[in-house]
Amino acid sequence: MDLSFLEGSGLDTATPGLLLLLALTGLAAGFIDAVVGGGGLLQLPVTLMLPGLTPVQALATNKMGSVFGTATSAVTFHRRIHPDLLTALPMAAAAFVAAGAGAAVAAALPAGVFKPIIVVALVAVLAFTVAKPSMGRFTDLRHSGARHYGLAVLRGAVIGFYDGVMGPGTGSFLIIGLVSLLGYSFMQASAKAKIANLATNLGALLVFGAHGSILWGLGLVLGLSNMAGGYIGARTAVARGNSFIRVVFFAVVSVLIVKLGWDVLTGH
Repeated sequence: MDLSFLEGSGLDTATPGLLLLLALTGLAAGFIDAVVGGGGLLQLPVTLMLPGLTPVQALATNKMGSVFGTATSAVTFHRRIHPDLLTALPMAAAAFVAAGAGAAVAAALPAGVFKPIIVVALVAVLAFTVAKPSMGRFTDLRHSGARHYGLAVLRGAVIGFYDGVMGPGTGSFLIIGLVSLLGYSFMQASAKAKIANLATNLGALLVFGAHGSILWGLGLVLGLSNMAGGYIGARTAVARGNSFIRVVFFAVVSVLIVKLGWDVLTGH
């Protein structure tokens, strides 16, 4: 059988075993992303295992898969809990633009420059969340009017820029900002974070696509598995409620701290 049509898709160099592992990882990553974000910590290392991929191709293909997953979870959350789009959409627009700017900066400045700062921020976020066990159980907005929307847009821009430069934990940062800064419950924050995270993924994907870095075959495998994981994760989060999201949030942020802290210590 002539398989020349697979050349350049990434599928021509991957074994069936690696493709299966990639699909299962995409499913798990989509689930985690749908609940609190951070699925890239699981998905990207497996993508990098595929032979012949450059780091940029792995990042780009990873983003393609994430777009499918975040789109599915965003739609699922919207249909089931109807998040406030007047807050979510301007935040997403700012995140989209800032993610593109962050990707441009990343091309000239190594991500390792930011890692120590991110580790300190994550430790502070985890400590703050542990110290306030009632935070995020209910929506109790701290601001109204222009101040509320302005803070949401600013949050989207800052986290969007971070996603363009580095990426790990973008969804978690969005959620904790919406909970601690604006006063949303974990459920409402997670729903809005999916919309903004979809925008950041699209912004970065456009940059990667313009540079021809996406391997479309592998991206489709990741995309389909992310869609399934995102749908299951969003439905699980809605069914289990704020307490479940809070527990998963603790777990993901803890893993982020360990992973990025290790990168800082080892110079990666």
